[in-house]
Amino acid sequence: MTWSDRSDATDVEPVNQSITSPTLDTLFKRTLARQPEALALVDPLNKQRITGQTRKRLTYAQADRAITAIAAHFVEIGLPANTVIAVQLPSTVEFALTVLAAHRVGLVVVPMPLLWRQAELTSVLNRTAARAIVTCSKIDGVSYADIAMNAAAEAFSIRHVCGFGADLPEGMSSLDEAILQDSRTTRRMIEDGRKPALISFDVTSDGFRPVPRAHFGLIAGGLAMSLESDLPQGATIMSAFAPMSFAGICASLVTWLLSGGTLVMHHPFDEETFEAQFNDHACDTLIAPAQLALRLDEQGLSERLPTLRNVIGLWRTPEQVASSAHWTSRRVTMTDVYLFGEAGLFGARRTAEDGSPAPIKPGPHSAPREAPGASIAGEILLTPKGTLGLRGPMVPVAAYAPPPPPGDSLIAPPPRDYVDTEYAARLDRVTGAVNITAPPSGVMTVGGYRFLAQELQEWSRRLGQGALLTALPDRLSGHRLAGRAQDNARARDALTELGLNPLMVEAFRDRNGTGMP
Repeated sequence: MTWSDRSDATDVEPVNQSITSPTLDTLFKRTLARQPEALALVDPLNKQRITGQTRKRLTYAQADRAITAIAAHFVEIGLPANTVIAVQLPSTVEFALTVLAAHRVGLVVVPMPLLWRQAELTSVLNRTAARAIVTCSKIDGVSYADIAMNAAAEAFSIRHVCGFGADLPEGMSSLDEAILQDSRTTRRMIEDGRKPALISFDVTSDGFRPVPRAHFGLIAGGLAMSLESDLPQGATIMSAFAPMSFAGICASLVTWLLSGGTLVMHHPFDEETFEAQFNDHACDTLIAPAQLALRLDEQGLSERLPTLRNVIGLWRTPEQVASSAHWTSRRVTMTDVYLFGEAGLFGARRTAEDGSPAPIKPGPHSAPREAPGASIAGEILLTPKGTLGLRGPMVPVAAYAPPPPPGDSLIAPPPRDYVDTEYAARLDRVTGAVNITAPPSGVMTVGGYRFLAQELQEWSRRLGQGALLTALPDRLSGHRLAGRAQDNARARDALTELGLNPLMVEAFRDRNGTGMP
C-alpha cells in the first residue's frame, strides 16, 4: 500500500464558518468538509520520467492525511511558526501538499524556480534566513537533492533539508516516509489571511528583490483570474504553468482551492502527454502560457480537446498581448492574464465577436470586468515616468518602495501607494486604452526567468578574453541566450562550477561548429 491509498474521512476537522479572512488551508478544509471523497489532485501522466516516482491521484481526504503528516514532520523537526521554508519542486502533487502543509503549521514558503541552481539558491536562502529546504531527489535527470545539499552547506540558517523520491543523500529526511508514518503531531493556529504566506523574488532595475505576501494577497491574485474567466465551481483544471512564482501559485493552487474542484498538474511541456491527460480527465479548464494556448488554438484546439470550455493564458511578456493573434475558437473562451514579474497581475477576457484582446482602460478594474457591482480587483494607472503602475489587494507596495534618501538629505521622498512595474506604457488618444509598449529597461526575460542585463557582462568577464554572452529578442519567451567562446565545452564547465542555471550554461552549446546561432 502506498501513502496515496491511506484515507480516513473521519479525521476531517470541523471548519469554523465564522472565519472572515481565510488562508489557503481554510479554503482546502472547506471543500474537504463538504466532499472528502472527491478527486482533488492528479499527477502528470509522465511523472515517472520526470521524478522517477509513481503517479498519484488523491481525493481530498487522502490529500488531507498527507498534508497533516508533512505538517507534523515540520513541527517535529523543530520549525516554529513564521519560519521560512524554501521549496523547489516540479508541478506534481508533492508541490501542492508541501505548500499546504507548511501553511497549516504557520510556515512561510519561498518558491524557488527549477532553473535556479546553487548560486541563486544560496543567495535566496541567506537573504530570507530560511531554516529548511524541500526538493526532489531528481527532476528530469538532474540531482536536485545534491544541489539543495550544496546550497544548504553555504547557508548558515539552514537546519533541515527534506526531499521526495528515492536515493536521497545522507542527511536529507524523506517526506515520503513521513507521510507513511502518518503522524498526527500539530499545533494550534489561528486561521488569519493577514498572516505571511509567501516570499517570492523579483528582478527589477534595482536588482534582486524579495516580495513578501500574506494569504489574502495570494487569494486576491487567484480571484482576479477565476472571476474574470468565469471559472465554474467544481472545475476540473489542468495547469500547465510552472508553479514556482506568485503567478504560478495563483494559477494552480489558488484557482483550484477557490473552485473546490480537481487540479490536474502538467510539468511544462510535453504536447503528447498533455493532450492524453487532458482528455483522460475530461478537463474543462486549461491554464497555460498564453503563447502556448494560442498555438494550440491555431492547431485546432476545440476538436482535439472536446471537453475544454475555458482557457486562461498567462503572459510573462504583457507588451505582446495587443499584437497577438486573435482567438478563433467560438466554443472556448480565452482570458488574457497580464503578469508583471512578482508585482501583480490582471486579467481580461477576449471579446466574443472576433477573439481580439480586450482594451485595458486605466483606473479601477473589477473581476469580472464590466459586471455591475463586482468587487474591485485592483487599479491600473500611468505613472509620471510613462510607465504602468499597479495597486490593489494583491500588490505588495512596501516591497517595491523606493530606497530611503541619503542620510544628509533634507527632502523626504514623495509618498507612493502603487508599484511601478517599469513597463513603458501610453494612452491611446482615440480609445483611451492603455498600450504597453516595452518591458523594463535593463531587465531580461527568458521564459519565466528574469535577470539583469549587466549580469551577462559579468559572467562573460569570468570566462576570460574572447567570450561573449548575449540576449537576443524572442517572440515567444522575450529573449533567448546565445554565447560564443574559444572553447564552448570549457565555457559550459566554468559556468556550471559557478553554480549558474542551465540557461546560462546552454548558451554555449555547440551549434554546427559555431558559438552563435
